[in-house]
Amino acid sequence: MQAEPNKSQAGSLVGEEYEVEIGPVAHGGHCIARTDAGQVLFVRHTLPGERVVARVTEGEEGDRFLRADAVEILTASKDRIEAPCPFAGPGRCGGCDWQHAKPGAQRRMKGEVIVEQLQRLAGLTPEDVGWDGTVMPAEGDKLPAGQVPQWRTRVQYAVDADGHAGLRRHRSHDVEPIDHCMIAAEGVSELGIEKRDWTGMASVEAIAATGSQDRQVILTPRPGARLPMVELDRPVSVMRVGEKDGGTHRVHGRPFVRERADGRTHRVGSGGFWQVHPKAADTLVTAVMQGLLPRKGEMALDLYCGVGLFAGALADRLGDKGAVLGIESGKRAAQSRIPASNRSVSPFRG
Repeated sequence: MQAEPNKSQAGSLVGEEYEVEIGPVAHGGHCIARTDAGQVLFVRHTLPGERVVARVTEGEEGDRFLRADAVEILTASKDRIEAPCPFAGPGRCGGCDWQHAKPGAQRRMKGEVIVEQLQRLAGLTPEDVGWDGTVMPAEGDKLPAGQVPQWRTRVQYAVDADGHAGLRRHRSHDVEPIDHCMIAAEGVSELGIEKRDWTGMASVEAIAATGSQDRQVILTPRPGARLPMVELDRPVSVMRVGEKDGGTHRVHGRPFVRERADGRTHRVGSGGFWQVHPKAADTLVTAVMQGLLPRKGEMALDLYCGVGLFAGALADRLGDKGAVLGIESGKRAAQSRIPASNRSVSPFRG
């Protein structure tokens, strides 16, 4: 079935609809399908094995592939559920890829994506790397279908022209205003960002540190706008992104948050990267240390080290006679403080 195309420009296929059988999962929340003409469709909001009506969102005649949304489900997968978030769906918030799938199906599809990437990029099978191909939920994240774990400790809200905080739509600058993000950690939700008027702001980032009570809000004003009086539902430190230099400047409170992982506390400055899932940092350190098996007295390089998560963990294991050199191009990340007890760590901004 083909509907009448909505061609906003010569050759555009945006708005064209195709009835297709959905094939395997692909990276980025897409599944793969093909038109009768053999053109590849990367389709969101669907699941493998379904038959759907897919509406093209990006692409032109002659392109190798098109992007599309499933706007009508003709034959549903047994793994499909009603998306619990009222802001999920075609043309709406682009933050969550698989709210329409049961939790077990989400993990299975993520595993399939990793298997495909291992094979395509590295020529390896799961057996080659000692993995059974399964993806396990983090502790506390195994919930019944229809319930969503509150795991995201850092949320960057976009602000629309009316001052409402929201999230970007998929591959778009358009803002989907929201009154609550279901996957936001409790420490983010309790700030009440969505309730406030943010007129004059381009974005508002909320951070709830793992392992401490630190909360931080980073405001990016539109050109020429003044900062609002920030009175949120609990005390926070507030940072401002500079219009000219793009740097982060303290308005009040600490210029960092304290993140806890692998038995140590890191000071992460504004703009410094930290894993958004509260279990991720410890999980990754465990995996890396098990893979490296560092020994006392060895020398280690931590390239693209960020704030030094792995560098600090390595330093503890290498001891006083060992050394770690961390190399990082981001100034703010390199200036973030690795705990002083790890004296064998030498951060280097390269």
